[in-house]
Amino acid sequence: MTITDPIADMLTRIRNGTMARHDFVLVPASKMKLAITKILKEEGFITDYEVVQGKPHRVIKIYLKYGERNQPVVTGIDRVSKPGLRVYTQYNEIPRVYGGLGVAIVSTPQGVMTGHKAWRRRVGGELLCYVW
Repeated sequence: MTITDPIADMLTRIRNGTMARHDFVLVPASKMKLAITKILKEEGFITDYEVVQGKPHRVIKIYLKYGERNQPVVTGIDRVSKPGLRVYTQYNEIPRVYGGLGVAIVSTPQGVMTGHKAWRRRVGGELLCYVW
């Protein structure tokens, strides 16, 4: 099975895992996915993650986070830039997600970071996804 958009696959696994109330999801590892996972942990959307050395390849084990009454912390996750239509933005045009309650994740020349951090560093890039 070939996946044409691995980042969208990762976001879908997280979305489906939270809807099914799983404790964790397994995602094939890559540097980009690991950077996105680190941001999700820093922003409090997931509990933790670990890189597991699998037999054929590495996987990222993402521990999902739930709040009161078993409500998932990740209420929405959206892929913006796709392989068929890349979306680039300047630092002053990075959107705020849900009035600052959510996070825009941007891939910049200085690395993958949140939209707010990219705005503070005055650097634009590819708008990967929104998480709220």
